[in-house]
Amino acid sequence: MRRSFCALAAALVLGLTAAEARSDEVDDATQLLRNSAVSEALAHIDKFLKIKPEDARGRFLKGVILSAQQRSDDAIAVFRALNADMPELPEPYNNLAVLYAAKGRYDDARRVLEMAIIAHPSYALAHENLGDIYARMAGQFYERAATLGAQNTTASEKHKLIDKLLGPAQK
Repeated sequence: MRRSFCALAAALVLGLTAAEARSDEVDDATQLLRNSAVSEALAHIDKFLKIKPEDARGRFLKGVILSAQQRSDDAIAVFRALNADMPELPEPYNNLAVLYAAKGRYDDARRVLEMAIIAHPSYALAHENLGDIYARMAGQFYERAATLGAQNTTASEKHKLIDKLLGPAQK
């Protein structure tokens, strides 16, 4: 799955611009994140969200920043709340799916990516990530089949191909 949170932050936060008024504070926090000043970016966005707690761009960026800090449970909470409040936005679903996949929660990732596609049927990244999730899920079944039948070399080979294509799965 595509998960370069810092690299995606700028593009995805800018993608939310149409839904929200332009905000210099969010732009400043985005720039701090781009410059790897992650703690400062979080402090900046937290200050902004005290003034505008419902701002979609600010909330999304906070989730991205928390993800960059490896605070996945906190980021999950942010993206889930954003999905509940603004289900028409596909980006929070996608980022939530990336976090679920990193935890090996592929069925949860599949479910939220399907919601992203319902919200925005032409969101290509969600389609690609959903394909990756299905491949990961298939890999789990191939691995189990190989374990259950040691003589089953085709299942083992298929599992290896998925790992080669996507990298080793999170355990």
